[in-house]
Amino acid sequence: MQTHEINDRFTEHFRSRGHTVVPSASLILDDPTLLFVNAGMVQFKPYFLGDAPPPYPRATSIQKCVRTGDIDEVGKTTRHNTFFQMAGNFSFGDYFKDGAIENAWDLVTKSQSDGGYGFDPERLWVTVYEHDAEAAELWRKITGIPAERIQTRDAKDNYWDMGVPGPGGPCSEIYYDRGPAYGREGGPVVDEDRYIEIWNLVFMQDIRGEKSPKQGGPVIGELPTKNIDTGMGVERVACLLQGVENVYETDLVRPVIAKAEELSGRRYGVDHADDVRFRVIADHARSGVMLVGDGVTPGNEARGYVLRRLLRRIIRSTRLLGVHEPVLSEFSKVVRDAMAPSYPELVTEFERIDSVMRNEEEAFLSTLTAGSKIFDVAVAETKKAGGRQLSGDKAFQLHDTYGFPIDLTLEMAAEQGLSVDEQGFRDLMAEQRRRAKEDAKSRKTGHGDLSTYRALLDQHGTTDFIGYTDLQSHSRVLGLLVNGQPAKSAAAGTEVELVLDRTPFYAEGGGQIADTGRLVGPGVEVEVLDVQRAVPGLFVHRARVVEGELGVDTQLEAAVDAARRQAIARSHSATHLVHAAVRSAYGKRAAQAGSLNSPGRMRFDFTAPSAVSSDVLVGVEQEVNDYLQTDAEVQSYTTTMDRAMELGAIALFGEKYGDQVRVVDMGDYSRELCGGTHVPRIGHLGVVKLVADASVGSGVHRVEALVGMDAMRHISKEHLLVSQLAEQFKVPAEQLPERIAGVVDRLRSAEKELQQLRISQVLSSAGELADKGTDVHGVTLVAEQVPDGVDGGALRALAGEVRGRLGSRPAVVALFSADDGKVSFVVGVNDAARDRGLAAGKLVPAFAPEVGGRGGGKPDMAQGGGSDPSGVTAAVGKLREEVDRVVAGA
Repeated sequence: MQTHEINDRFTEHFRSRGHTVVPSASLILDDPTLLFVNAGMVQFKPYFLGDAPPPYPRATSIQKCVRTGDIDEVGKTTRHNTFFQMAGNFSFGDYFKDGAIENAWDLVTKSQSDGGYGFDPERLWVTVYEHDAEAAELWRKITGIPAERIQTRDAKDNYWDMGVPGPGGPCSEIYYDRGPAYGREGGPVVDEDRYIEIWNLVFMQDIRGEKSPKQGGPVIGELPTKNIDTGMGVERVACLLQGVENVYETDLVRPVIAKAEELSGRRYGVDHADDVRFRVIADHARSGVMLVGDGVTPGNEARGYVLRRLLRRIIRSTRLLGVHEPVLSEFSKVVRDAMAPSYPELVTEFERIDSVMRNEEEAFLSTLTAGSKIFDVAVAETKKAGGRQLSGDKAFQLHDTYGFPIDLTLEMAAEQGLSVDEQGFRDLMAEQRRRAKEDAKSRKTGHGDLSTYRALLDQHGTTDFIGYTDLQSHSRVLGLLVNGQPAKSAAAGTEVELVLDRTPFYAEGGGQIADTGRLVGPGVEVEVLDVQRAVPGLFVHRARVVEGELGVDTQLEAAVDAARRQAIARSHSATHLVHAAVRSAYGKRAAQAGSLNSPGRMRFDFTAPSAVSSDVLVGVEQEVNDYLQTDAEVQSYTTTMDRAMELGAIALFGEKYGDQVRVVDMGDYSRELCGGTHVPRIGHLGVVKLVADASVGSGVHRVEALVGMDAMRHISKEHLLVSQLAEQFKVPAEQLPERIAGVVDRLRSAEKELQQLRISQVLSSAGELADKGTDVHGVTLVAEQVPDGVDGGALRALAGEVRGRLGSRPAVVALFSADDGKVSFVVGVNDAARDRGLAAGKLVPAFAPEVGGRGGGKPDMAQGGGSDPSGVTAAVGKLREEVDRVVAGA
């Protein structure tokens, strides 16, 4: 009997007995006590608790359920499953124990030709609560089952409540005896492998207190209205009616294993390790499809985290079977086809389900290979060192860099016979969150750590960027962060980070700065200040709420600052043309080494084999502007990386490209891989004017240019300046270079004459300074502040002159001069003083801090400077102390 027929027979049996057929509830209900619906009665809790009146006296349903408390055990045995179906019938103050027993027994034992399941009554056993003699008597009276096949159990096994004070009651279970081949005789209390529970009947008659009777608590009262809650395990009944050993061989699960066999070329039942993987795939595929179907999306918290864990366990199990291609879509189709007769919404919603599955797999596969290599190296290093535990920092690296949930690392480590330092991992996670908060204000990606952004990406998928064609869009707020933490709303004046379902705003990348603009909705206005790809595929808009209150799910009109975007696009297109012109001048050796495209201005760095001459740059500018006259069309298209290379597209060194790449063509002149925005025709650039060039590193040159109206304004200013200079010098503009060069030469000559005059004046004071020397243990020390404004060269000359005038006696000369809030100093030491252990370079550190400076030099002459002229007197004192210390010590 197929599983769908089992469900249909159950439903029809109770429909014919006056029960309202209630569809299965979603796996996710608004119940703070539950992650997922885990029992058939969950959707009826308000009626059992008295929170709402039941709309019908009796009901029946086939409820889809997920229990995830033992995910790690799934696959290891055939007994554990995360997804299952619970068939149930419910009475709200209508029939009670006798009706429940009669309904269940009739369906179970009635012949299949009459619509029942046809179980042999002689192989059925019953358990009852040890204090429920009434139930035992009803079983004997209604079913005729002998007393020896009715067993009693304590409250731990046969008492049920909701885990909170309120309704509860004894329960009674029906078991099927699979025969001696499956275990010992003696009924369920002896062996639950041989005797399989198929149906549980709860007789809700009591009121429990704070402590459940299951833990020895008292029953504090009796319900005024008694209820029935039963649950039949559909998969268990299917095992028995289909004559298979376990759930994994039933009609709804075995097809998934068959698909895994087909993909891997391996067979179920041959190797235990492979069988575990087959079972993980089969169980988790069903759970995953059903969860996604009910609206759960992979994430890093709560339900999303459980789903992600299930899906990633499928992917990894499949890879361990030797399959490295994407598989989730294949398994999803099998689950859809198997489950659709009972859940037709899987067909209508499959496109969405399949998309979620594909996106999650793509995201995980991109990191799994790299992360697994890191893991393998860490395991090898740990074992080589004789360790038995993988360090917390390795687990953190796998999580932070490669997106490995800690549970996956724990599983992989266990397979290698290792444990994981979970506490160390948690400490590092806590430290990361702390650092993220401290660094929030300085991070362009915003306040949250990367795990926060990954959670948004995992929950909502990649941002739909429409900015290549549209500068406006209807958008919805999918995620909102305030101070790095997820928020539901933000008031006016708040700086936020927000994620939209679609956006026309370009996120900074490829040398192009981000768009800015506005988001406007009902009663709310938001200024977009920056856009970043916090993690690949996710556009995070840094913004400020200008007016009203912004909330998650708010519908907004997004509008890019069009004039600014167009100016940026002109700059980016100009960069491509300058790149082409530079390559035309220097060949392939001139490779792009960086760029920045901002409104009306571009910066382009390139590797230069030698010094870049101004003549070459003039030629580059001329070539670009000549080509602008062609007004060539700018085209962009997506193709394979191989095809792009065949077409001659330029790929930037160090950039990461996928199999599909975007190519931007500017006629036959330029063809590059690029994700940025550009003008539709190159004539829109107007003019490109190089305004600066410089070397910015070893073999790297930088040019800067203005584009469009910014270039025109610059040219106009230059023209005005040239006209003014020509008028001032009374020459035509073309003669200005020669005239200015002559003026500059004369000025330089005059400056040299003035410098010589100043030095002569300074040196004239050498004799007077030498006379100011004082004796320090036989060493003459001249330490004086000379008039302000004496530059370093003149100061050295003066110190040398003073030192010479002191003759052969040991001498140290230190001169200071202040100028514009700073101070320069020079120290000179003659040969005789050096023989006494004094060295100019070693004396400087003793006094330089007093003037807020430092310096150094050779033993005979040292110099330096500082920022505090007021400290000269103190510096002279420190110098005297140091000379005294050195000479006295010698």
